Amino acid sequence: MTTASSGPLAGIRVVELNGIGPGPHACMMLADLGADVVTVMRPGELARSADGWAHITRRGRTVVEADLKSEDGLAQVRGLIAKADVLVEGFRPGVTERMGLGPEESLELNPRLVYARMTGWGQHGPLAHTAGHDLNYISLTGHLNATARKGERPVPPLNLVGDFGGGSMFLIQGILAAIIERATSGKGQVIDAAMTDGASVLGQFQWAMRARDQWSDVAGTNMLDTGFPFYDVYTCSDGKFMAVGCLEPQFYAEFARLLGIDGEGMPGQFDMDRWDELREIIAAKFAEKPRDEWAELFYGTDACTTPVLTYTEALSHPHLTARETFVEVGGDMGPAPAPRFSRTPAPAVPAAPPREATPVEQVWA
Repeated sequence: MTTASSGPLAGIRVVELNGIGPGPHACMMLADLGADVVTVMRPGELARSADGWAHITRRGRTVVEADLKSEDGLAQVRGLIAKADVLVEGFRPGVTERMGLGPEESLELNPRLVYARMTGWGQHGPLAHTAGHDLNYISLTGHLNATARKGERPVPPLNLVGDFGGGSMFLIQGILAAIIERATSGKGQVIDAAMTDGASVLGQFQWAMRARDQWSDVAGTNMLDTGFPFYDVYTCSDGKFMAVGCLEPQFYAEFARLLGIDGEGMPGQFDMDRWDELREIIAAKFAEKPRDEWAELFYGTDACTTPVLTYTEALSHPHLTARETFVEVGGDMGPAPAPRFSRTPAPAVPAAPPREATPVEQVWA
């Protein structure tokens, strides 16, 4: 009655206590790679949310419904936990303990269980029990301040850094590491995955540069935050944009040649005293033509210069279509499973999100 069939995680059983954000996203990726994921929802919740924005993250799953406020519902979920490899929950600290499904009870029931907890602030600390969202988590880690042009206010980088980069990806890392360790010890353990922790680790490059006085707290003055004129976004004649990322000298030389700014007397790449002049020259050149003309000129070169596409435009880009980066699942277009495996490939197109719940007694019977 479950959907897992193939992939490197085939045979791994996951119980997900339904939540929002990084937990479901992590479980989607586990399912994409072949794990047998069973999502526990409240009675009637699947029907109420079947066409909502979170629906697509339930692809490749089995959904069951159980009333976790009743002894019968708790007994059903405990039955699943006893047979599972992993449990994923994303509630505030202490919630599953009050339910009777906390780590102590669950590991007593199944000593090999990997109990994965996903929160924003972590299981302890002064803010552990307070509400928050991606923007709040990255604001305290320094990342939000760094995502701004000089003299301008920070721009939220969607919810990629906190929820998914610092959240679901580190949750999965913890789960896989614990499964590998269990092969030696035979024991499960609890994973405390916090978005503040994960997002901070994502910034290790910036922290290392800062320790060497190569990164400033003043946003928009550094190598990767538009401080360098050859790592920035420029406006074309049609109001669309080109992304320039030619940091290395050989790539900058190709960029300058194709853009037509490699003549005598032009500012050198690392002539910092003339960077304001260089930025104005680059901006003026891009303003001469529409984006797609520039995109065609730079396509396939080592100039590290690419068009800034919308999500709609990304669907038809030749490189992404050649790799089948996007697929249709359950009527929605979205990213295909990643990464890809040579010997144990997962299905290129995941199973559609379920529209109906499966009776709990039919799961892993």
